Amino acid sequence: MGLLNLLFGLKSFTHGIHPPYHKDTADKPIRRLPFPVELVLPLDQHIGKPAIPMVRKGQEVVRGELIAKADGNFSVPIHAPATGRVRVIELMPTPKGPKSNAIVLDVYEGSTQEVLWGQPQEMSDLTQQEIIHAIQDSGMVGLGGAAFPSHIKMMIPEGKQVDTLIINGCECEPYLTCDHRIMLEYPKQLLRGIRYAMRASGTSQAIIGIEDNKMDAVEVLRSHLSKGSPVRVEAVETKYPQGSEKMLIKSLLDREVPAGGLPADVGVVVNNVGTLASLGQLLPEGQGLIERVITVAGPGVVKPGNYMVPLGTPISHILQQAGYEGSRTEFILGGPMMGPAVSAMDTPITKGTSGLLVLNEPSIEEESHRIWPCIRCARCVYACPMHLNPSILGQMAAKRKYEEMAQEYHLNDCFECGCCSYVCPSNIPLVQYFRIAKAINREQAV
Repeated sequence: MGLLNLLFGLKSFTHGIHPPYHKDTADKPIRRLPFPVELVLPLDQHIGKPAIPMVRKGQEVVRGELIAKADGNFSVPIHAPATGRVRVIELMPTPKGPKSNAIVLDVYEGSTQEVLWGQPQEMSDLTQQEIIHAIQDSGMVGLGGAAFPSHIKMMIPEGKQVDTLIINGCECEPYLTCDHRIMLEYPKQLLRGIRYAMRASGTSQAIIGIEDNKMDAVEVLRSHLSKGSPVRVEAVETKYPQGSEKMLIKSLLDREVPAGGLPADVGVVVNNVGTLASLGQLLPEGQGLIERVITVAGPGVVKPGNYMVPLGTPISHILQQAGYEGSRTEFILGGPMMGPAVSAMDTPITKGTSGLLVLNEPSIEEESHRIWPCIRCARCVYACPMHLNPSILGQMAAKRKYEEMAQEYHLNDCFECGCCSYVCPSNIPLVQYFRIAKAINREQAV
């Protein structure tokens, strides 16, 4: 932790980086885009088993209707983001890369698109297990990007004791500001969702961690808290990757999640602000997740901003509405540090998509560098928030010693934040090497 942070009392973690943040859309209120003519709804929008379709080709559905059910406990359902007709269920492009089965929905252009499905429920009457079940029924996953089923996070493993719910409002990725706007525009829904999450997880206190470049959000949320509330708001240092679970737990509570462990191992449950704000809105109405806020930004965007879009909206529709410039353009779903690049224009916005970043020719040229041999400068070592040695891991990856990387050099502790690649003066794509190594190790394990 730096001297300035100690002087001003800002909480943080060691290492990390300070990239240019480009938060130019932070003052752009959330706006709703027009509905597209079609929606593409992958059945695997979450970590876990894909949902099972409950509709058939040609079937009419209304907005909010359940169209795919969860396949077991480690899965979540999918609801219709619009009133329309099922065109087909087939393989379609996804942000994950490979094509996967998806429900393609033709949207009725003449419909009012009112949510016509849901069973209002009195949340104060529900037990802890009933709240967890309601969270799964809503189809909610982590909206920060991981897309981990939210109800699983609330189910504390046997033998573990948790006392604190941490709400991640850091939004440390450059360009993204959708969480910032949610905190400013939906504080009541967020605090309501926090209460539900505390009851579901059995935690006694909640801390909202927000980077200190969003002090307006800190002030807004504090103004909505009553005296003696078990919820408090803490400003933390603006530094990447402050929004990582392990980093935020360290910053706020000075607890370290053990290697290979989970937040529950140190008594913590972590959720994103967008996730809990959506739960605060959906659970009382008994409705499912059908839309989300995304940031559309980058030097290639004509009308950057924060937009509410139905899940399944193709990026081509968003680009048509927001406008973009450049003949050589790169599209990234999420932030530039961890978001995947996509090329297919019919790739849809899914539950885990927090943004659409558009880079045009000058930006692409700036990022196009020749790769040089490692000069052993150790910049990657001092940047890695997990205190790994990316230089050695990179050299071992080049020699294809993948199993040794995992067993002796803690490869699996890397969460692919991209700090090492960002600071490398030789432009070595270290994160890509680590992803390949992990994938090969997983295949061999299977």
